[in-house]
Amino acid sequence: MSYHILLVEDDASIVSTLTEFLTKEGFQISHADGQTQALSHLEQHSCDLVLLDVSLKDGNGFGVCTAVKGSWNIPVIFLTASGDEYSVVTGLDLGADDYIAKPFRPRELVSRIKSVLRRYSGLSQPVLEYETISVDTARGCVSKNGNEIPMSALEYRLLLYFFTNRGIVLSREKLLMEIWDAAGEFVNDNTLTVYIKRIRGKIEDDPTNPAIIRTIRGLGYKLG
Repeated sequence: MSYHILLVEDDASIVSTLTEFLTKEGFQISHADGQTQALSHLEQHSCDLVLLDVSLKDGNGFGVCTAVKGSWNIPVIFLTASGDEYSVVTGLDLGADDYIAKPFRPRELVSRIKSVLRRYSGLSQPVLEYETISVDTARGCVSKNGNEIPMSALEYRLLLYFFTNRGIVLSREKLLMEIWDAAGEFVNDNTLTVYIKRIRGKIEDDPTNPAIIRTIRGLGYKLG
């Protein structure tokens, strides 16, 4: 299957380089240099993912992300300046699915794109359920016994990854590749442990004896 990516970027050199590279990787690439052109394209053409810079010819990436998440069920990956923590946090708060800092390694970008697309391809149902927990992928929220549970963006992304890989043992290394901290670095092993503990504290009846996200000794974790 060939995925269609809309690249929203006003730097001609980046557009040329990414278009050439991603096309060779098997993706179909369309380009928009500003907010108006990007939204016009989305209204007229189907798209599987939006690759989005913060600074644009007109408008900005935050406005595009807000419009995309409000009107289409399409994943968004932000391209941000290295060390720009404000843009990273703002983008995630607006519902962005991932981000990558410039300058980036093309292979890493492709890996991120494929990871996000895999998550979305597993969302055949708008609401994913297991035991007493429901994940509403359209609203981006989690409920237990019908009551909404407050979750940070990274906690939600990690829990969603478990739900879309239900029954599969996920190694710590794989989970670490799925979530990144707000500073743009890999989440370390200790931080992952903290996130798992926080999620269990919110969804498990007995977090000390988890029945939903289970530890598979020596291998990782599994939902179900």
